[in-house]
Amino acid sequence: MVDQYIFSGSLPENASTYVTREADAQLYEGLKAGKFCYVLNSRQSGKSSLRVRTMQRLRDEGVHCAAVDLSAGGIQNVPPEQWYADLIDNLIDSFALELNFCDWWEENQLNSLVTRFRKFLEKILLTNIKENIVIFIDEIDSVLSLNFPTDDFFALIRACYNKRVDNPEYNRLTFCLLGVASPSNLIEDKQRTPFNIGLAISLNGFQLHEIKPLEKGLYGKFNNPQLVMREILDWTGGQPFLTQKLCQLMFEESEQKHPRSVAAVVRECIIENWESQDEPEHLRTIRDRILRNEQKSGYLLGLYQQILIAEENSKLIENNILEESELHLTGLVIRYKNKLKIYNKIYKSIFNQNWLNQELANLRPYSEAITAWLASQYKDNSRLLQGQALQDAQEWAEGKKLSNEDYHFLTASAKLDRQLILKQLDTTSQEVEQKKREFLDNINYEIRTPLNGMIGFLKLILEGMVDDVEEKNQFIKEAHHLSLHLLNIVNDVLDIAKIEAGKMEIVSTSVNLNELFSDVENFMRPQAEARNLSFQLELPNSEEVIVYGNYQRLLQVMLNLVGNAIKFTYEGNITVSADLINKDKSLEKQIPSMVIVTIRDTGIGVSLNKQDKLFQLFSQVDGSRSRQYGGTGLGLVISQKLIEAMGGEINFFSLGEGLGSTVTFTIPLYQQPVMF
Repeated sequence: MVDQYIFSGSLPENASTYVTREADAQLYEGLKAGKFCYVLNSRQSGKSSLRVRTMQRLRDEGVHCAAVDLSAGGIQNVPPEQWYADLIDNLIDSFALELNFCDWWEENQLNSLVTRFRKFLEKILLTNIKENIVIFIDEIDSVLSLNFPTDDFFALIRACYNKRVDNPEYNRLTFCLLGVASPSNLIEDKQRTPFNIGLAISLNGFQLHEIKPLEKGLYGKFNNPQLVMREILDWTGGQPFLTQKLCQLMFEESEQKHPRSVAAVVRECIIENWESQDEPEHLRTIRDRILRNEQKSGYLLGLYQQILIAEENSKLIENNILEESELHLTGLVIRYKNKLKIYNKIYKSIFNQNWLNQELANLRPYSEAITAWLASQYKDNSRLLQGQALQDAQEWAEGKKLSNEDYHFLTASAKLDRQLILKQLDTTSQEVEQKKREFLDNINYEIRTPLNGMIGFLKLILEGMVDDVEEKNQFIKEAHHLSLHLLNIVNDVLDIAKIEAGKMEIVSTSVNLNELFSDVENFMRPQAEARNLSFQLELPNSEEVIVYGNYQRLLQVMLNLVGNAIKFTYEGNITVSADLINKDKSLEKQIPSMVIVTIRDTGIGVSLNKQDKLFQLFSQVDGSRSRQYGGTGLGLVISQKLIEAMGGEINFFSLGEGLGSTVTFTIPLYQQPVMF
């Protein structure tokens, strides 16, 4: 008769279903010989049961033993002083020492916490107990989640080993650490000597020659209990928790009228709907340990993917690719001949490619793209990330430990993105150079034309080629007109040079919009009427409108915009209007009231696909010298920069060629006008 199969928590000392493994002898012999030992493995692998059994064997040999469970509530989530105090108090109780702890603690207040612990071990524990001592520290990984550094604690344990050379008494003191961690995790400060002492005890799965205690429970329940046990091990790989659980399930199954096979019980009671059937929790523990740290989960999933793919191709992955046994500590994989393999068929059935794809999809913002790229054997560059998608992925990846596939994908994406940017820059550079050439040709033409005209008129006068005083005055008037035109071109070039150099200085003050409109009308109405165009100005219904800007620059902008409207309009009308933009009172302190000025014409318009060129430097809708209307193409660019410098913005609208144009710009109000 055997006890009930126990698969949750530690097995009692006398449990008949305890399976003795190679690790039992290794740990017992190691500790008995005074070696520091550590059993660092995944959860539910039999560590605590091994501790209980080994402690009993050592006690039977006269060794004094104590166990400290660092996951216990009394020594978790406490400040450092209380943590060390609870640890020492626990050891006092475990070893039944006669010590007034409160008085002793008070006497050593001037010492650091680590020094107090060292003095307790050396002056109290080793003095009062003359036999060999073993301190088992279980759930050692709980220390890693404390809210204060514990490097000194592990450094002290290492120091107890090193002190054996100078103080032979320390040969009687031995530690055994158990938990889910790797030795390199125990001391985080990489500047300090790592925790590199002691004997590592490996916990392998149950082997066929070891499982007689489990097999006995199936005697009388099945015709061939040995075959049932082999099938159980075939599914569990000897994993202690799963093996004990499946034995219990089969024990219960034997009571049924038509017992199911081991495979059927595994499928229906463990694999199917595994998340809801996982009681006590085991499979979810593995899943959560892989996914708990977003910074590392991508890397662990990537490593697991390599192992999964390798096993599908009947290969194993070399152990040296695994960083600090992180994936091994989840329990999902094991070392086999210095290589990695999935622990058992149950894990492989649950944590399969579909599960992996889903978790990667939940994790990666680019999951669909990388999956398709990997499926193409790294050949489908259309799946690589570019632009904002690449930038988002790189920001997401910052600080995370990713798989090699992720790094390969992101590196390939960045390389392709750089190539496309360089190609685009090269194309853009060529376009800019072409625009500059066209601009310089155009400027050359625009400057030479009035200059040649001026020279021509003045030469006629100087050589006496005029018929009378009236013709002479007419030639002087024409030369003067051409000189003003040339001056405007030079001013435009100088303005754009200042803007490009960041040297354009604009001093804003109050500007009377009514006076500005009046000056615009005086300058532009004669030009409009000379082309038989209707010219109309519309101001808000107020006493006067005062805006905040630079009068000369505002006049320059309006003359340019209205001048363009007249130049590009054959017939119809030009309308210049101003309207107040009501502000949100709740935002009064942040946003000033604005005036929007609108210039509408019924002219030639601009096609929709060419409007983006209007505010580009060196660009014109038609850059050829033979174009019909002349001009340098700098006016709109200059106007845009000037308006923006005065706190406004400028926009252009046209429904297409032959449908007229509308230009608007805004300018802040200096003060609220009095409305009629």
